[in-house]
Amino acid sequence: MKFAKEETRITTALLLAAGTGSRLQPITDDAPKCLTKVNGKTILEQLLANLCKWGFKRLVVVVGHYERHIVESLASLTHGLTIEIVTNAKYRTTNNIYSLWAARKAIQEPFLLIESDLVFDVALLKDMLQPDKIAVSNILPWMNGTMVAVDHSQRVTRFHADGHSLRQESTYKTVNMYSFSRSSWRRVVRRLEEHVSAGKVNTYYETVLGEMVVDGSLALRAVFFDDARWYEIDTPEDLHQAERTMLRVRREPVARLKVQRFFSEPDFRRVPRAAGREKTTPGGL
Repeated sequence: MKFAKEETRITTALLLAAGTGSRLQPITDDAPKCLTKVNGKTILEQLLANLCKWGFKRLVVVVGHYERHIVESLASLTHGLTIEIVTNAKYRTTNNIYSLWAARKAIQEPFLLIESDLVFDVALLKDMLQPDKIAVSNILPWMNGTMVAVDHSQRVTRFHADGHSLRQESTYKTVNMYSFSRSSWRRVVRRLEEHVSAGKVNTYYETVLGEMVVDGSLALRAVFFDDARWYEIDTPEDLHQAERTMLRVRREPVARLKVQRFFSEPDFRRVPRAAGREKTTPGGL
C-alpha cells in the first residue's frame, strides 16, 4: 500500500476497549466486546491486521471489562507490533472520557484513536494516517449517536450527541476514529483534565472535542468513509448486519502480533511480559 509521507504518517494507535458492552449482551456476558467474532475473526484481530498493513509500530490498549481476556488474547499473538496496556480500574462507573484520559501518560506522539466496536475495510485507513482527522460517513437509517456538521472546506464545525436535529446535507455520522497531532493531543489532555477534575466522568469524550471545536482550540478535517465498508457493533442485531456488510468487503489474512509490555493505571509502571513475549452508560469504552 502507498504510505503517506514518513514525516507525517502516524504509526501509533490507541484502542479504547474498557467498556462492558452491555447492549451486546449476552455475547459480552463472559467476554469483552473487542473479542466478539465477526465472520470468524474477532474485532481485535481484524483491527491488528489493518494496523499492520499500514505500517503501524505501536498500539496502546485501554482495558477494563474482562481485562485478562484481552491481555491473554494479545499475548497469544506474534509479529512485530509493540503493544502496551493501560488499565481503567473505574470502567464500571465511568464512560469513554475517562478511558481516554487514562491514556494521557502513555501517548506522547501523534496517534490514531479508535474504539473497540468497529469493523472496517483496511483501505479506509489511508487518509487517517495524518494528524487531526476525523472519520465520518453518510448517515444511514441504522446509524445513531454523535454526528458532526462539516463546512465546505471539510472542517468540522460542530458536534452533536443527538444527530437528529442536524440531519441535513452537511451533516455526517462519526465513525469513532480520530487522529491527533502532538500539539492537538496536549490541548485535548488539558481539557480532559478539567472535566475529570470536575467529576464529569460519565460522558463521552466527544463532549470535550465538541467544546474545543466550537471555541477554536481544536481543528479536525473530515475523512469520508464509504458507508458500505464499515460497521459499528453495539447490539446483537448490529453484529448480524456487520457480518453481512463485511462479507461484501474484500478480506485479507490476519497478521499475528507480540505483546511486549503494559502500563498499569494509575502509576503506569512498565511490566515486562513473561518469557520475553514480546452508548451512554457507565463502563463505556
